[in-house]
Amino acid sequence: MSEVLFGQSYYLRFDPKLWDAMQPYPPLGTMIAASYLRRRGFEVALFDAILAESEEAWAQALDRERPKYAVLYEDNFNYLSKMCLLRMREAAYKMHNKHKGRGCKVVVCGSDASDHIGEYLSKGADYVLIGEGEYTLGELMDRLSGRTNTPLETIMGLAHIKDGKPVANPRRPDIQAVDELPFPAWDLVDVERYRQIWLDRHGYYSMNMVTTRGCPFHCNWCAKPIWGQRYNARSPENVVAEMKWLKETHQPDHIWFADDILGLRPGWLKRFAECVEIEDASIPFKCLNRADLLLREGEIGALKRAGCQIAWIGAESGSQKILDAMEKGTEIEQIHEATKRLHNAGIQVGFFLQFGYPGETLEDIESTLQMVRDCEPDDIGMSVSYPLPGTKFHAMVRDQMGAKQNWTDSSDLAMMYNGPFATDFYRQLHIVLHKEFRMRKTSRQLLAGKKVSLRRLLGLPYAAVTLPFARRQLIEYSRLPHRGIQTLPMVADPAAAARPTQQN
Repeated sequence: MSEVLFGQSYYLRFDPKLWDAMQPYPPLGTMIAASYLRRRGFEVALFDAILAESEEAWAQALDRERPKYAVLYEDNFNYLSKMCLLRMREAAYKMHNKHKGRGCKVVVCGSDASDHIGEYLSKGADYVLIGEGEYTLGELMDRLSGRTNTPLETIMGLAHIKDGKPVANPRRPDIQAVDELPFPAWDLVDVERYRQIWLDRHGYYSMNMVTTRGCPFHCNWCAKPIWGQRYNARSPENVVAEMKWLKETHQPDHIWFADDILGLRPGWLKRFAECVEIEDASIPFKCLNRADLLLREGEIGALKRAGCQIAWIGAESGSQKILDAMEKGTEIEQIHEATKRLHNAGIQVGFFLQFGYPGETLEDIESTLQMVRDCEPDDIGMSVSYPLPGTKFHAMVRDQMGAKQNWTDSSDLAMMYNGPFATDFYRQLHIVLHKEFRMRKTSRQLLAGKKVSLRRLLGLPYAAVTLPFARRQLIEYSRLPHRGIQTLPMVADPAAAARPTQQN
């Protein structure tokens, strides 16, 4: 039995593409919140939905723990949680229903709940934590457990029902002294189960960490319901202390730093590398970064010294016109140069690519494909422009959106506004992009005398034969009728773009 049962609603099994890839990471944000509440003296337990079969497993956890408080605290560091997928929202609502007759209060925290406070409260949540949740949760739990008499109306960052209506208190300032937060509660996770899955599927074991909260850049499609434009970072010393603890306690072979940007502050990566060397805490890792930041003096060298194996760049597009429309703040030349320098340093490169932004043409798409050919990244990921509440992009296109406001799962790739092409086009583009990428990568490795798996070797002639047909199909899909080509002016002021079609 535990006083507080933590859980979250992202079930890997409900996301077919990622279930097939099977690279599971436990819910880091949930684990930090649980650790924080435990430090305040509460008995806590964790239901880990990542590897659970269904929502019924949550009901079993409720019966086993019989908690007074059930906290669905989403992993705000996981980009999949920030995507607010429909299947996971449905799971959250089903989990709310499991509380009926069990007598526990329900607290919810996450990107989707912050965007849809009233809906979550109407679906069974007693309280919603708006934005960053640890401090608000601690204050709320003190109040509910009788440790304090703090009026609910004075708890910043809290929403609840009052007189039959949802009431949202002012947002709480972000936590700036993030070093003061405890490390994640790894003891609540079945680490050995994760380890075995990774070893069976990939031959190594990867664990996750985070060094920062938020992102200060202004990409106008990027949803930030938790931290907005704010950015707070842990000290290199604090991060390395956690790395060393993980290395000594769980011996991972690899780390995924789930930050939006690793080492944004000048000098952070250099000090991080120094601390890793001093503490003998090196573990190979992957991270996310920006092309322009990587070009600062000494950044890539520090990444290499610290143990970076692959750096993912938000390249997005090979068209400068589209990057400027997105307010990305990077240039095509920076993507090429950063990729070249990373490769020269012995660091692999991944590209995140985004298609379907307003105004994108077939010529722009071809520019992106050519950028991939020229830069030769080691891995790629593709998405389609996805309007989420609170973004300039969403404000610009919201009047064109239909009943479907969210993707069902991460492989959906639905065009949900009056975009350049129909959904079938982008799903076919995903096929063309990856088929060509895999074919070219395998060919390069063979020419370089590198070892290639039998599966990829056998797939090479198949890709070569089928790629022309896939491209032809893509052109056919580009002619499909849909809701029209987006012609709104690409301006920084979303209200100006939306005003001509505003409907109330």
